[in-house]
Parts: sequence; structure tokens; C-alpha cells
Amino acid sequence: FVAQELINKVKSKCCGIKENKEFMTSLQERLFAMQDKQYAVFQAKLTPGVPMDSFIGIRVPMLRKFAKELMKEAECEEFLHQLPHEYYDENMLHGLLISEVKDYEECIQLTDCFLPFVDNWAVCDIMSPKVFAKYKKELLAKIKTWSKSSHVYTCRFGIEALMSHYLDKDFKAEYLEIPASVRSEEYYVKMMIAWFFATALAKQWDATIPYIEQRRLAPWTHNKTILKAIESYRITPEQKEYLRTLKIK
Repeated sequence: FVAQELINKVKSKCCGIKENKEFMTSLQERLFAMQDKQYAVFQAKLTPGVPMDSFIGIRVPMLRKFAKELMKEAECEEFLHQLPHEYYDENMLHGLLISEVKDYEECIQLTDCFLPFVDNWAVCDIMSPKVFAKYKKELLAKIKTWSKSSHVYTCRFGIEALMSHYLDKDFKAEYLEIPASVRSEEYYVKMMIAWFFATALAKQWDATIPYIEQRRLAPWTHNKTILKAIESYRITPEQKEYLRTLKIK
């Protein structure tokens, strides 16, 4: 009920959402022309919770190429305002198109409209808007909002954006509090937090290791962070050995 209420709320805010079945059918025909049925089965196994009949089966490199072509067509804007989509591959395409939008405000609006409809990790993770890199100050405020969301993939997207843009030259130790403050029992949120902190250990060890030493993360996430860090080639053997002593038993 809460999720549906959120979707309805976003629908009312996203101007231009249309019901144009003729266009959708036309686009779907183009997508099905790229279908690989065996790949659809493979994708379905990696994406639990998404119905098998939602997968067309388009390989990501082919879908990326198609997205770049569609960006130049008038139908692109129409497609970006038609939600929800019927197929997983349409959602993947939507995420790839958003990633190519060059205007920051437009990109944020499209992202906010789309996130409530994201129902799996693959679509969430395919979104990586290039324009975000140019608007770090503005983006940080959005990240704080997204990471507080009760919607699994909105929260995950916020933490992933923080990991992608704020662990290098724009890093501040205070940013670690954003994912550390998230408490969720959702698997894909917990995995994202672990991924974030494992990456933070690799890039900003001195600032990050106290979060592990002080057990600031939930036990499962704490141990998963250590496991992912130990698997990383960017963590030194000495650091890995120390991390093993910090595992919660």
C-alpha cells in the first residue's frame, strides 16, 4: 500500500505522463528485434522477484547503443514520460537514457519520477547520470534525501551515487555518516552499504576504519563489509589481516 501510494504521488508530480499504447507497441517491436531468449533466462536468474515474462532479453551493450540512438529521436521524451513500463528491458533503457541527460535539473526531475518504479537492483545500478559529476554541491542534498527513503531502490541509488562521486577528491569524513545512519533489513540496501564501506576502506582507509573498529554498522553489514574489503585487490595484505580480527562472531 505504501509503495503504491508513493507511486501515485510521484505520478501526479511528473508532468507529461501519457498513455500512448501505439507508441509503446512501436518501441517494444524495436526492442524485441534485439531479443536473445537465452539471455532473458540468464537475466531472470540474476534478478529474483521480477517475473520471467518481464524479460525481453537484450544484452546491455546492445541496449546502450540503442539508448544513444533513441536519445536523438523525438520518441525519446515521450518514452521517458510513460510510466510504468511493461518490460524489465524498458526499465533498463529508461535508466540508460536518464544517464545521458545533459541538463542537471532535467536529469534530477526524471530520476525522481523514475525511482519509485524501480523494482530491482539491476535497473537501479544501471543508472549513472554523467551530469552528476558537474554538480557535486547540489547532488549531495539529493543524495541525503534519497538515502533516507523507505523505498529500497531509491535508498540504494542514493548511497551508490555517494560512493561514485564522493570517495575521491571530493571526500569529506562526514559523508560516511550518510550510509552509516541508514538502518534497513532490506537485502539490497544492506549490500549497498557494505559495498560503500568496502570501497571507502580502499579509498579512504584512515577515515573509514573507525566505523569498523567501533562497530558502527549493523552486524550483518559489518561482516559483509569486511568480506568485500578482503576480496578487494585495493586493500593491502596487512589491512586484510587486521580486518579479519574485527569480524563479529
